[in-house]
Amino acid sequence: MGINCGIVGLPNVGKSTIFSAITSAPAEAANYPFCTIEPNVGIVNVADGRLEKISSIIKTKKVIPAIVEFMDIAGLVKGASKGEGLGNQFLGHIRQVDAIAHVVRCFDDENVVHVGGRVDPIEDIEIVNTELALADLEVVQKKLESIGKLIKSQNKDVSTKAKILKPILEKLIVGLEEGKPARMVELDPEDLESCKDLNLITLKKVLYVCNIDEESLTSTSNPYVQKVEDFAKSDGAEVLLICGKLEAEISSLETEEEKREFLSEIGINESGLDKLTRIAYEMLGLRTYFTAGEKEVRAWTFKTGAKAPQAAGVIHSDFERGFIRAEVYHCEELFEFGTESKLKESGKLRVEGKEYVVEDGDVMHFRFNV
Repeated sequence: MGINCGIVGLPNVGKSTIFSAITSAPAEAANYPFCTIEPNVGIVNVADGRLEKISSIIKTKKVIPAIVEFMDIAGLVKGASKGEGLGNQFLGHIRQVDAIAHVVRCFDDENVVHVGGRVDPIEDIEIVNTELALADLEVVQKKLESIGKLIKSQNKDVSTKAKILKPILEKLIVGLEEGKPARMVELDPEDLESCKDLNLITLKKVLYVCNIDEESLTSTSNPYVQKVEDFAKSDGAEVLLICGKLEAEISSLETEEEKREFLSEIGINESGLDKLTRIAYEMLGLRTYFTAGEKEVRAWTFKTGAKAPQAAGVIHSDFERGFIRAEVYHCEELFEFGTESKLKESGKLRVEGKEYVVEDGDVMHFRFNV
């Protein structure tokens, strides 16, 4: 399974610049609102040093990393929930993503127009959050209007589900009418499962991406960033600092070695791309296991807590349907012993059944029959 992360924010905050830098897929970036109309899509490899170490031990023809799909979604403005700007297109696109990277401008530059006339990251965040909450409110209200008929349904299963859903919808409406994201409404896991089909935008995990100047990368005195960090705490969200201009410079370098040298020279250990993909993984509770052989060494993405058959199903549904067993060892054990044969001689190769909970870093070979 891959993941899809939407890059959103008000016009001219640097979304398209950051998108182009981290995906090396040029998006139209201009100094005026709505220069991005349809979402640009870029596929990014997930940096994982373990993959390279495995392939250096198990000689293979091909190395395939896990991927994250990023979508640069058209900017929205106040009134988007009522169709202002590119509101309807924006809302349709953002409902498709797994997680949201919300870019906010945290730098001063009189040469870059701000849609609100001044830099105020909290006001920008609240405009976007309010519009998304209003869009979700409309969805929830429409569902509540139809719930009465479903409760009266002759189908007991439909009627029971509708009775369970009704108080959840009412609770959501109270929060959304106050402009709160649905994720800030107190819902238990069963409630979340019941309203999953509504595909509410404000239930999605959010990462606030502060687009900063180069000086702020090595300084803790950016007042805009501090405001965003304080706000994110109340929203239960993560914060990431990225310098769009710097990431554009990094992406223009031709080799990975040049990129590493550049980062080292400016005193940074990890690029914005690597940070963004890593945090997106963590937010969504995703982990990686590997398959390794002569044909390929490959990273696969799975949900934390998945059992062996479900992890196998990431490769192909037949693997899950016909799962028999999995031969497993951890990549750290491979690094310790240096070869698969020595690892096996030490009794580290395990045979696991259907109840085995897969761990991050497992190297797996599945046996199945369909």
